[in-house]
Amino acid sequence: MSLYRVVMKEAFTLATLLILGSIPLAAMGEEILESPVPDAQVARAQFTTGISDREPVDQVVTLDNSTTSIYYFTELHNLQGRSVSHRWEYDGRVTSEVPFTVEGPRWRVFSKKKLDPAMTGKWTVLVIDQSGWPIH
Repeated sequence: MSLYRVVMKEAFTLATLLILGSIPLAAMGEEILESPVPDAQVARAQFTTGISDREPVDQVVTLDNSTTSIYYFTELHNLQGRSVSHRWEYDGRVTSEVPFTVEGPRWRVFSKKKLDPAMTGKWTVLVIDQSGWPIH
């Protein structure tokens, strides 16, 4: 085998390993059974109509059609240095994902969603860590 073929074969093998190495295990068919950050937690989470001094002003469970926006607040513990997202879902379909970088051991974040009066139904927000693991 020529030196060129050996070098190209080695380069292909390395590229394949690099590509496969970047795919989460769950995407390769292996189930992830626990969070990569087991002590991480969402200490508080709630829908609210507003935020004041980085705190929710109320807790919302149901809304009527006159409400034009809603916030989702979370207080995160032990996730410093990681990325976390709020994944907004309407009737089971993802409508948006809002990423955050957690910069301390106790971190409060919120995201806001403008509401279309025609979109009545069930809204859900999942808190997802950077590995794709839902932590709340």
